[in-house]
Amino acid sequence: MAAQAGLPVRLVVLLILSVLLSSSAAAQTITIAAAADLAPLETPLRTAFLTASSISVRFTFGSSGMLAHQIENGAPFDLYLSANESFVKELAGHGKLIPDTVQPYAIGRLGLWSSSGSFRTLNDLLKPEMRHLAIPNPRHAPYGAAAEQTLRKLGLWDRLEKKLVLGENVRQTYEYARTGNADAVLTSWTLLFDKGGVLLPDTDHTPIRQSGGVVRGCANEQAARAFLAFLVGPEGRRVLTRYGLSPP
Repeated sequence: MAAQAGLPVRLVVLLILSVLLSSSAAAQTITIAAAADLAPLETPLRTAFLTASSISVRFTFGSSGMLAHQIENGAPFDLYLSANESFVKELAGHGKLIPDTVQPYAIGRLGLWSSSGSFRTLNDLLKPEMRHLAIPNPRHAPYGAAAEQTLRKLGLWDRLEKKLVLGENVRQTYEYARTGNADAVLTSWTLLFDKGGVLLPDTDHTPIRQSGGVVRGCANEQAARAFLAFLVGPEGRRVLTRYGLSPP
C-alpha cells in the first residue's frame, strides 16, 4: 500500500521537474553579435528558431569589424555572425571563438539604390547631379570594402572619392540615402532587394563570405551551437535566401 501511495507522489515530482525544465529552456536567451546586413532577417530568424527550439534570441547589430573588436575585449555575446570570414578567423586564432564552430553561413551581395531612381548603373554615379554617394566604412564594414574594390576596379574611385559619405554599417549607410543625405548608396542587397534596388555583379570584388562562430566561454554554448546549426540547415537557409543571401 505504501508503494502504491508513493507512486502518485513520484509522478507529481516528475511532472513538476518536467515543467521546470521546460520553463528553463523556454526562458533561455542567447545573445548574438550580428552583422548589420542581417537586421532585416531579425524577426523571421528569431521566430523560426524559437519555434524549433523554444530558445529566444537577442540580436545586437553593427559593423562586423566593430563587433569583432567588442568580442576581442570581452563583450558577453554567445555567437558572432560576421559579414566577413576574416574577422571570424582572426578571433578564432586569438582564442576568442571555439574553433570547431567556425563556419560560413552565406554569401552576401552588393546592391545600388537611390530614392530618385536616377542611378541604375555604376556609371550613372558620374552624372552631374550626383553630389553624395553613401558606402559603409571600408575599414570595418565588409560591404564597404567590397564597394571600394568595385569602384577601384571600374576606375570610378578617384572620380567619386570626394563625394563619399561613410556609414558605420550597412544600415546607417542605407539611411543616408533614404533620408536624402546621399543621392545613392552602395550597400548590402538584403537592405535593397525589396526596394527596387539594383543587384551588382559579384565579379568586381572579393566574395563576401559571411561566417560565424560561438564565443569561447559564453554563457549559452550549446544553445549558440544549436542556432548556428539551425542557420546553416534547411529552415535557416530558406530565410537567408528569401532575404537576398546565397548559400556559401
